[in-house]
Amino acid sequence: MKELKVRMTFVEEVLGTTPGDPQLHDTYIASKAPDAKSRDEEVAALGAEEVIERGMTWFARSANGKPIIWDYQIRGFLKESIGALRKVEGTACSSIKNYKKFVDNYVFVTPRQVEIDMHGGKTGECQRPLRAQTMQGERVSIAHSETCPAGSTIDFTVSVLLDDAKSMQAVREALDYARLKGIGQWRNSGRGRATWEEVR
Repeated sequence: MKELKVRMTFVEEVLGTTPGDPQLHDTYIASKAPDAKSRDEEVAALGAEEVIERGMTWFARSANGKPIIWDYQIRGFLKESIGALRKVEGTACSSIKNYKKFVDNYVFVTPRQVEIDMHGGKTGECQRPLRAQTMQGERVSIAHSETCPAGSTIDFTVSVLLDDAKSMQAVREALDYARLKGIGQWRNSGRGRATWEEVR
């Protein structure tokens, strides 16, 4: 097993993804958790109900109140990035045949709750229109999310069970891809873009 200790620095604000409606979170999102223990953990990390607004997405919080990104969100980012880079000739990612199984079975992130260090900054809010074509015509709604500012950092470890250079290179390429497409909501607009460095 190889380990890569990562510090990721957001160059654009990153948006929270946890729904503000605790019932929605409990019945839909947390129900996707693999076991009851992780489901209860995620629901508890959502925070006190009195500070939750329905319809707004937030960051879950650690026990000390800091915004967090879950380990599986980083793994999801790695999976999406490797999938995209598979079509780029000459990359290590292009040689990974089944990238979803590769990440699911061989790539792991710790800790479970990755705290966001805002370096004295404060959370903000981002509102944007969402447009959708429906059978009744175009519909427009407003999306509202909590944000952490550019310059915020996260520290985590990526463990790769396959002991070969190509697998670790694919993970490095996926982390590089964060400069182009980030983590969190509205990443297609450039939100959540980040650079990374290896830390000792």
